[in-house]
Amino acid sequence: MNFNRFFAVFKARNLEFFRDKSSLGWNLIFPVLLLVGFAFVFNDDNKAVYKVGLVLPDTATQPEHAFLAVKHIEFIEYGDLEKAKQKLTRHSVDLLIDFDNREYWRNELSTNSYFTEKLFLAEEASFSAKTVAGEAIRYVDWVLPGILGMNMMFSCLFGVGYVIVRYRKNHVLKRLKATPLSALEFVSAQLLSRLFIVTFMSTVVFVGCNFMFDFYMLGSYLDLLIVAMLGAMSLITLGLLVASRSKSEELIGGLLNLTSWPMMLLSGVWFSLEGAPQEVQWFADVLPLTHLVSAAREIMTEGATLADVSYHVTVLAIMTSVFLALGAYLFSWNTDR
Repeated sequence: MNFNRFFAVFKARNLEFFRDKSSLGWNLIFPVLLLVGFAFVFNDDNKAVYKVGLVLPDTATQPEHAFLAVKHIEFIEYGDLEKAKQKLTRHSVDLLIDFDNREYWRNELSTNSYFTEKLFLAEEASFSAKTVAGEAIRYVDWVLPGILGMNMMFSCLFGVGYVIVRYRKNHVLKRLKATPLSALEFVSAQLLSRLFIVTFMSTVVFVGCNFMFDFYMLGSYLDLLIVAMLGAMSLITLGLLVASRSKSEELIGGLLNLTSWPMMLLSGVWFSLEGAPQEVQWFADVLPLTHLVSAAREIMTEGATLADVSYHVTVLAIMTSVFLALGAYLFSWNTDR
């Protein structure tokens, strides 16, 4: 591993990106436009469908009760009471019911909680009531981690995968193979260059938008940065794996779209997957963007620490290692078929 050769490639890749004004502008403007649009479109957090949390032990089955048959209410089961209460304080659910102990919780600052309680009391008046309080999180605060994560995903996948295939097709890789530059030095420089670019651009967008929207932030900025960098590494190595042997720009474009679209739709970028079919949640759990967005959202809106999101951090670390190992093993310099 020669540091001078590594740094030369690292510097060249950064200059190539920052000199491309259209790419630089798109990475800066696109997420800002999305945030501005969602801030206006979803400025009212009232929903037509109410959400009610049911406190059930992991082994328990949903009880039979007349209230559970009321239309236009989505019922979500929780095994952890404290987590369910936190959802109620953040207006993620409108009412919380424990049928075993015959009690329920309402959020005194939530309009939806008031109406949902009235619907519940029309069916059941003997439960004891308890109260929590908490201000609602704006949709723009909730969707921010998803938009930034999605922007990072496209930048990582196309910034590594498409560029490597272009280098391979234009015989740049073949020329580099004739130099003392090793595959490890080249790949490492590409990965760290993209990590630096993605982290820098996301930080600029976050700080700039924060001045406009004053985002809701309960957790640590350092924890958020660590999760963002780890998530970016998993997406960068995934891009490397997809492009490890591809020799066609048209093919890699299709493969990268095939990789990115399921993540954009099923990783919780635009809407929560709570209450979704179990099969959908299982599939979403194997997507790196799911863990990046979930961990960042918990840190920002729930004040979670790295220990609290250790599951997501561990999965991202494992995915990064697996993608990197497979990408390095399958990596090809040449365009020869």
